[in-house]
Amino acid sequence: MAALWKPSLLLSACLFGPLCLALTPPAELPQPHNLPPLLGFNSSDGSPSVDLPMALRVFSVDYHHVQAPFEIVLWIMLASLAKLGFHWSGRVPAVVPESCLLIMVGLLVGGVIYGVRHSAPPTLSADAFFLFLLPPIVLDAGYFLPGRLFFENLGTILWYAVLGTLWNVLGIGLSLYGVCLLAQSSLGDISLLHCLLFGSLIAAVDPVAVLSVFQEMHVNEQLHILVFGESLLNDAVTVVLYKLFESFLRLPSVSGLDVLLGGCRVVVVGLGGLFVGLFFGLVAALTSRFTSRAQVIAPLFVFLYSYLSYLTSEMLHLSGIMAIVTCAVTMKQYVEANVSERSKTSIQYFLKMWSSVSETLIFIFLGVSTIQDVHMWSWPFVCSTLLLCLIWRATGVLLLTAVVNKLRRNAVTFRDQFIIAYGGLRGAICFSLVFLIDDFPKKRLFITTTIVVILFTVFVQGMTIKPLVELLDVKRKKRALPTVSEEIHSRLIDHLLAGIEDVVGYWGQHYWKDKFEQFNRKYLRRFLIREDHQARSSILRVYQELERREQRGDEEAPPLVDPRSHSRPLLPEEMDSIRRILSRNLQNFSSKQTPAYSRHTLHQDATTDKTRKPLHRHHSLGERYTYNTITHWPQGEDGEFNASRRVRAGLSRSHTVCSISPRPILQDPSASAQTGPADPKSSAAGEDQVSPQHQAPAGRAPKKQLSFVLENEKQQ
Repeated sequence: MAALWKPSLLLSACLFGPLCLALTPPAELPQPHNLPPLLGFNSSDGSPSVDLPMALRVFSVDYHHVQAPFEIVLWIMLASLAKLGFHWSGRVPAVVPESCLLIMVGLLVGGVIYGVRHSAPPTLSADAFFLFLLPPIVLDAGYFLPGRLFFENLGTILWYAVLGTLWNVLGIGLSLYGVCLLAQSSLGDISLLHCLLFGSLIAAVDPVAVLSVFQEMHVNEQLHILVFGESLLNDAVTVVLYKLFESFLRLPSVSGLDVLLGGCRVVVVGLGGLFVGLFFGLVAALTSRFTSRAQVIAPLFVFLYSYLSYLTSEMLHLSGIMAIVTCAVTMKQYVEANVSERSKTSIQYFLKMWSSVSETLIFIFLGVSTIQDVHMWSWPFVCSTLLLCLIWRATGVLLLTAVVNKLRRNAVTFRDQFIIAYGGLRGAICFSLVFLIDDFPKKRLFITTTIVVILFTVFVQGMTIKPLVELLDVKRKKRALPTVSEEIHSRLIDHLLAGIEDVVGYWGQHYWKDKFEQFNRKYLRRFLIREDHQARSSILRVYQELERREQRGDEEAPPLVDPRSHSRPLLPEEMDSIRRILSRNLQNFSSKQTPAYSRHTLHQDATTDKTRKPLHRHHSLGERYTYNTITHWPQGEDGEFNASRRVRAGLSRSHTVCSISPRPILQDPSASAQTGPADPKSSAAGEDQVSPQHQAPAGRAPKKQLSFVLENEKQQ
């Protein structure tokens, strides 16, 4: 009966709820550990206790229930307040980099925790760093990567990242092994593979530290992309080499076949991460095409697919850094063409916020984790590592640049080489990798040496690199945004060089770039971008992109105002009118009798006598509300040219619209009757009269000419 009685009571308790609790013994019901004892029961024997009921608690504290999220929020709050205080600390940001101050805050917090608890403070685990803190920083760097500069210097970046990293790893590892052989008494138990393993992690140039320092200096675009691109791809190479040497350490013996397979593994890991990122980037672009009816969740796909590419690569033991960078670069242009302006702003600010918080937490925990009980000191090993890192990086940059300058049109100057060699800052990458080393007697020495190298590079090199840039007069970044005219001329140069390379039979950079643009326009953009978002004119796309960048603002480098320029900023209604006029004018190109020039589809000169549709131009700043249409008469062509001469000096270089189109020279009898024969004296006396060489004889065949179609100025 007792066996049947207990299950019946449990079933009754589930059906009738609290009413059955007074009848069921508490020992037979599962009770959460954080709930108070049931009322009306004696906790000693389980029998009902009516004489001593427990009072209801009005207030209680349960810290263990919210401990994990509460402490995470407190750490993020501490890091954000430290970052906020840094930017409000007067002239300190001009002298001390932000990363240095955050590490000092971490040292202070770690010291307080160690003094209160008398134990080591919490450290940043490798899994937390590689799975949660590193992906946002790499995603932000890849998504806002300047694509043109990166791909133009891709060969040099790969030269530095691959061969330069191998040079540093082998040089530092073999040299440290020599130091260990010289100091047999204290360092004799460190093997060659351990030295190579330590060399692979200490050669990792941290993109977090590089970005935090170089963004404050505003160096020229070429130097910035070389240093940043090298540090970004350097991490992928060092992580692969680290895992390779770690696998060698776990083998009983290493043969030549193992070394050959290890080289193949490096190639497979790098290319595998590249293809994984490319796949997820295209899938993200295709998904964003169907978000027109749910624009709210459009930014979410950017983060999900990027993070999924990173996790998939890590799951397959491929390069997660290569995967997430490739995914971000691949999907950017297609996603931004599909989503709305608000979604673009959400993507931008969320990525910046996410990466900034991760970067701040990394530097805070670098300082906190320094306060440990596991340190081991060895003067020969620590000093040799610090000196060898500087020597091998400097010699590697000099030798590799001497070779690559023979193949580059824009040579890397000696000043830039010095900054590249001096800007090899170490950070959280090598700090996280050193804790992953399997336990052996000198692991604590490796940890101590890594912390010393990080602190030296971040504090000494990070604080002195800005004065060195100013002392060496390194070329700085162009702070002003490019204009439409500059972008059009840049594209003209690209097409011209691509045509020259095609004619001479040289498959160079511009040739392959032109081939990819043709493939992208014919297939990828049609498949990955919605039809209603397909831009009809490439110049219009350029204008829209420049306008977006101007509205978004360049936070890292705000545009400087030329003191010689006396023009005021444009008002919102002026920008609206310019946008409306430019869009109407540029989209009229598609309806003309002569298509735009493309070296892939050459056209014959059209000889139709249709009147060209007039283009409209925004008035000068004082006359922005007048819009007139020009009627093209024979003398109107000359007057059109004269009007362009009068107002060209007052035009903004970004607001001039020009077109190349064939137009026949018409002869209007009524106009010729009114004007009569040309008087040379009167023509010479006219201030704005066109010289005879500009006049076209009647009856000449239509020809191509550059025309500026402008609005007439308001009559005074």
